[in-house]
Amino acid sequence: QVQLVESGGGLVQAGGSLRLSCAVSGTIFRLYHMGWYRQAPGQQRDLVADITPGGDENYADSVKGRLTISRDNTENTVYLQMNSLKPEDTAVYHCNAKSTVSKRYDYWGQGTQVTVSS
Repeated sequence: QVQLVESGGGLVQAGGSLRLSCAVSGTIFRLYHMGWYRQAPGQQRDLVADITPGGDENYADSVKGRLTISRDNTENTVYLQMNSLKPEDTAVYHCNAKSTVSKRYDYWGQGTQVTVSS
């Protein structure tokens, strides 16, 4: 059974930092394209950043220069370092794993709340 477990969310003041983690189990992590998405109340779930098995990174324009995605294929974990946080970054952040072998294998974590106060 594939599991994605996020951690690291919380309440932080504007300008502060958080580091999110997503631990993946039950599958071969290095075969997955990993991503972080976020969903604010009443909004759709949007891509924040993603990273290929080889480490190529992609970011939403709104977070470039402030958020950094990384992965550790030995620890089966993907991270999101969040710096210079803004109130508009407030959302539930979800981890996603997409198999590079088959589109059938697409998994989500339960999400972790990030709240940035002004």
